Amino acid sequence: MDVYLDNHSTTPCDPRVLEAMLPWFTAQPGNAASRSHKWGYAARTATEQARGQLAERLGCSPKELVFTSGATEADNLAVLGVLRANRARGNHLVTVATEHKAVLDAAKHATTEGFEVTVLAPEPDGTVDPAAVEAALTDRTVLVSVMWANNEVGTLQPIERIVEVCHARDVWVHTDAAQALSTCALDVRAVPVDLMSLSAHKAYGPKGVGALYVRRGRPRIAVEPLQYGGGHERGMRSGTLPVPLIVGFGACAALFDPSEVERVRGLRDTLRDGLLAVGGVHVNGSAHRLAGNLNVAIEGVEAEALMLGCRDIAMSSGSACTSESLEPSYVLRAMGLDRDRAASSLRFGVGRFNTEAEIAYAVEKLTAKIAELRSMAHLYE
Repeated sequence: MDVYLDNHSTTPCDPRVLEAMLPWFTAQPGNAASRSHKWGYAARTATEQARGQLAERLGCSPKELVFTSGATEADNLAVLGVLRANRARGNHLVTVATEHKAVLDAAKHATTEGFEVTVLAPEPDGTVDPAAVEAALTDRTVLVSVMWANNEVGTLQPIERIVEVCHARDVWVHTDAAQALSTCALDVRAVPVDLMSLSAHKAYGPKGVGALYVRRGRPRIAVEPLQYGGGHERGMRSGTLPVPLIVGFGACAALFDPSEVERVRGLRDTLRDGLLAVGGVHVNGSAHRLAGNLNVAIEGVEAEALMLGCRDIAMSSGSACTSESLEPSYVLRAMGLDRDRAASSLRFGVGRFNTEAEIAYAVEKLTAKIAELRSMAHLYE
């Protein structure tokens, strides 16, 4: 049995999403920017309908959404675009060491342009203390970027409280909510972040399309574009709109079902309990986490060895390959885990299409392989 438990990396495209997309690859070839014929008008209507579906999911106006190629571009547009456009306002960014590389690398690049960046350390469970965020703010802080939910350990951040402390100092808040889109209630009326990055392929939509929510209001949040051309997306992101992908993005947003979240959480808990029963298994991160997320450290077992021994189960070690060696997850290291525990950690992402039978198989296979690897380690010692 093949079991896909890497839904934080990417989710399978929902067949209903694919069905909505297919006509826009062939029967409907129009460019959404072409207004001189019915095919262009149809494409524009379809993209605006999808924009409305995503806006309804987020509780925002369709005019507050900018379509991008994914969350990486949205993160870069939020971080670099806001800093560059608001130099008169300030030159300081605050973020967290466990953010996605799309934020951390954009922040690192910002320092080469003269911006100052403060990178906060998380608590041992992966959360960031709003008091630490508040203490890091200066009169030159323009933006704070804290992800809604971590892509490795699933930790849900206290975004509402962070927004409160930042807005009290007239500082804007950006959140990378790519991982949260599939299982969290994202309502920008309840949690008034100023910018939010999203990606369709993390929520059973197609790869290659994302969005940046930019709150409208006064003062207006100026965003300098990263690319120039035809002035699409109100000048913030030029480029021909990928109509099929945007239609798919809208469709996957409209399929969000809170009751499904509880089913996913139940499967995740079954997986967690089965692994904990092995003994010497420790959960990494906060109990307040994404419904489908499980990140565990397994004593006496290297994560890479376990993955090699269970090739029919898709999971992730969180390790990044360098040219010379495998380095443990920077997220786990930032949370204070030592190299051995980080190297023995695995991430599982349970999703919409997983079944009870698959989880039962995964527990059985992983339990047997853990025992085998531990016995081999003892023989070696």
